[in-house]
Amino acid sequence: MNIKTLRWVGLLEGISFLLLLFIAMPMKYMFDNPILVKYVGMGHGVLFVAFLAVLFIVCEKQKWSIQIFILGLIASILPFGPFIFDRKIKELAQQQSASSFIGS
Repeated sequence: MNIKTLRWVGLLEGISFLLLLFIAMPMKYMFDNPILVKYVGMGHGVLFVAFLAVLFIVCEKQKWSIQIFILGLIASILPFGPFIFDRKIKELAQQQSASSFIGS
């Protein structure tokens, strides 16, 4: 697992959460049609667990602090959080890239 994988899974998890909140849930409660909640909710649940697993693996591999993992966990339960967290991941990756370039 690498940072690129983490960013992709985070993007998909964030999109699935927004679909669940802004399309599937209104369909359920406003139009009495719960079918989207069943499928979008299941997909979101799988992506949520996958995001946390990939985040944990990448944090270990990159030697990121537990605070980064906790930030990712919090971001994953907030609407638009994964997109904001993605910027943090991108910054961390750039910092590590620059420090490994300087150190070589």
